[in-house]
Amino acid sequence: MAQIVHVPVMLKEVLEALDPRPGQDYLDGTVGQGGHSEAILKRTAPDGRLLAIDRDPRNLEVAARRLSPFGDRVMTVRASFRDAAEVARNALVGPFAGILLDLGFSSAHVEDASRGFSFQQDGPLDMRYDPSQELTAAVIVNGWKEEELAKLLRLYGEEPHARRIAEAIVDARREARIVTTGHLAEVVELVVRRTGRTHPATRTFQALRIAVNDELGELERALPSLVSLLAPGGRLAVISFHSLEDRFVKRFFKDQDGETLKILTKRPLTASPEEAKLNPRARSAKLRVAERT
Repeated sequence: MAQIVHVPVMLKEVLEALDPRPGQDYLDGTVGQGGHSEAILKRTAPDGRLLAIDRDPRNLEVAARRLSPFGDRVMTVRASFRDAAEVARNALVGPFAGILLDLGFSSAHVEDASRGFSFQQDGPLDMRYDPSQELTAAVIVNGWKEEELAKLLRLYGEEPHARRIAEAIVDARREARIVTTGHLAEVVELVVRRTGRTHPATRTFQALRIAVNDELGELERALPSLVSLLAPGGRLAVISFHSLEDRFVKRFFKDQDGETLKILTKRPLTASPEEAKLNPRARSAKLRVAERT
């Protein structure tokens, strides 16, 4: 049974941004293992409600267990946040005083080698949040053309050595299919020299994870729908972990500013030095907040 070990990123800043209060409804569109949701439910006692969504069944199981003491004040649903409007209608909940998206993948994904998200441990080249979907990282690495791989690495990984890595992948898979995280990391290391503490395959793994889970597409489809779910004065808070996501959220907020939204964070909030020291995952986190007009 999975243990509850999740440490929510920027919890203090999220609670200040959403300002959760009793008697209101909230949506956690990426509940993960439930850290943010737990804090919101505590703040909204005795009658605030929370709809918790995640497309990863393993994380959702942990979250449901963690949030079970709150009884019928919380509803956990396996779904993508892009489908939040339909889920909310079916659950008879909303409009929402606050909506949270934490776009990062959890420490549980990194630590479980069988999920294939990390090169820190050797495991199957998978990277799916939703294990029921067909597309995996192995399918992309072994099936896409060299030009397609290079474009993916450039676009989603912002990888300056995209062409060289794509060529190395195609050469390696002619000898044997690349089916493990360790094998892929070795292929990248053959053509990209390590500089500093960052592993040469970091950007490659990021690009594959984004592509496998259609992370930017999910975000693009979800944001307008999520705004429509907010009550007047309700707040949308989004935590991103890489520049692609942050730029997308920034642009969306700017486009809606003065129409459906009022931007509350002219610049993104970041984790405190103390949190960044205790939780390395928080170092790259950026929080943007906007309010429904």
